[in-house]
Amino acid sequence: MPFNALFFGSLLAATGVALGAFGAHGLRHLLSPPALEWWHTAVEYQMWHALGLIGLGATRIPGLRWASALLGVGTVIFSVSLYLLALTDLHWLGIVTPIGGLLMIAGWAVAAWRLRQAFLHS
Repeated sequence: MPFNALFFGSLLAATGVALGAFGAHGLRHLLSPPALEWWHTAVEYQMWHALGLIGLGATRIPGLRWASALLGVGTVIFSVSLYLLALTDLHWLGIVTPIGGLLMIAGWAVAAWRLRQAFLHS
């Protein structure tokens, strides 16, 4: 099944709302302030990139599949590593987080390149 940005973005948004509520209500008395910040950062990036994926998926501009896939995979790696870091305090997970960040940056760069090409040729 090919990557579907609308579906994946919607799924990330739904789980982002649930995880945000869980962090705010279920974890606020259980986690340290730094761990709660990691959780909040994970939710924030997940939600912003969910909206970005929905936006890219809603366009009719061809060639955005790679950009969307990079954004989706990067968001999962970035956010899940922070969620796990907050819950487990396994600091080696901090090494994984930037990989997700680099994939998100690459996804936005590919999107910008493809969008520029589409507008130059329209």
